[in-house]
Amino acid sequence: MIPLNILTLILIEIGIFILGFILYLLFRKTSIARSLKEAKEEAKEILESAKADVERIKREATLEARERYLNLKAELERQMRDQVRKVNEMERRLVQKEEKLERKAQILERKERELYSRERELYQRESRLNQMEEEYKKLIEEENERLEKISGISREEAKNLLLKRIEDEAKLEAAQILKKVEDEIREKSQTIAKNIISQAIQRSAAEHVVETTVSVVDLPSDDMKGRIIGREGRNIRALEMATGVDIIVDDTPEAVILSSFDPIRRELAKMAIEKLVMDGRIHPARIEEVVENVKAELDEKIKKEGEEVVLEFGIRDIHPELIKLLGKLKYRTSYGQNVLQHSKEVAYISALMAVEIGANREIALRAGLLHDIGKAVDREIEGTHTELSVKLAKKYGESEEVIQAIASHHRDVDFPSVEAVLVQAADTISAARPGARRELLETYIKRIEKLEEIANSFDGVAKSYALQAGREIRIIVESHKVSDEECGIIAREIARKIEKELDYPGQIKVTVIRERRTVEYAR
Repeated sequence: MIPLNILTLILIEIGIFILGFILYLLFRKTSIARSLKEAKEEAKEILESAKADVERIKREATLEARERYLNLKAELERQMRDQVRKVNEMERRLVQKEEKLERKAQILERKERELYSRERELYQRESRLNQMEEEYKKLIEEENERLEKISGISREEAKNLLLKRIEDEAKLEAAQILKKVEDEIREKSQTIAKNIISQAIQRSAAEHVVETTVSVVDLPSDDMKGRIIGREGRNIRALEMATGVDIIVDDTPEAVILSSFDPIRRELAKMAIEKLVMDGRIHPARIEEVVENVKAELDEKIKKEGEEVVLEFGIRDIHPELIKLLGKLKYRTSYGQNVLQHSKEVAYISALMAVEIGANREIALRAGLLHDIGKAVDREIEGTHTELSVKLAKKYGESEEVIQAIASHHRDVDFPSVEAVLVQAADTISAARPGARRELLETYIKRIEKLEEIANSFDGVAKSYALQAGREIRIIVESHKVSDEECGIIAREIARKIEKELDYPGQIKVTVIRERRTVEYAR
């Protein structure tokens, strides 16, 4: 049994709980009612605000639509005015054109009437002309018959004679015009050629004359001369045997002289002596060792010289052996002129002239550089330098155009191409320019005397004078023995004889002078 007081407490708590729950429900209901009222009021306010916005937007839309309507209306009115103006303008132009067409139609109608009248007049004239032509033909026929009777030849024969005469006159006139054109072309071509050659010469400059037989080796002191000679001359004999060069030890201070016609041997001896002097050990065994080493260095130096030349001119696909031979040309001279410098100048001048006249620059450049390549081996192999140059070019794969240009550079064969002519001209320019080649005084005097001797050997020559260092000879002939026409023949014959009997650089100008003088004295 549950005690009474506990039961009472339980009932009281239950009652309190029920009462609290009832109060909570009442409070909740009141709160919900208040929230609903507030929500209704807020919804009402939102609705009123929305209605106001709708009214405002409606008013703005109405105003904007009205403004657009007015703008469109104004634009349409403007376009209509423009269209009306254009239509009026077109109508005005059409009216003007119609008026012009009417005027033109009137003019054409008037001209048509005039043409009709003229056509009628021309028809009448044509009829009269036809009648006159018939009469003229009859008169010509009668005249021709009379002429045939008088001359004794037919009309066809006379026509042929006339045509032949006209043809002969035309040929003569054509020949005169052709001669005039040829003279003008020859004169202009000479001027152009002179300009091209002078430009090529001015744009090219190279040192030419070098020592041909001796080289000088500088020594640090005169005491070194004794060491080079050695005991009883052993060292100097060993050097001469190993290098093939004559070594001259004289009174020249601090120097020895190397004498040889082979520049490569002189260069070998010079490099060997310089190396021995720097090393300090000078005896026969050491000399042989140094000379062998220097030979290898000189070969490399020669190859490098050739490579520099090929690189300088930008030549491609050239055989390595030809490069070495080009390097050897640096140590080869001809009439005192360095052959490598001469070959470079010929190549440069040939290429310049080829560019100026539109010829093949590559062929001219290549042939000019290799035209004397045979001089690198002409002391080792028998044959002229031209023949050797051609053989080397063929052997090492040069083109036929280059080979032919090389073969003709001394006119041994006819010129096969323009490039060949340019190479020959450049070769002559390089060899004949003042200072390019050095001649002994004896040789120079002999050539002058030989020139005058050749000129004086011809009948009718009174005097001859060699001028301009033997590059021109002037010949005075006796006027009573030689006519003006014979002067040209004598000049050609003397030039041919000089070519056959005399060796000379460049060309020699032959000038024949004939004058007639009449002298009378007044006493």
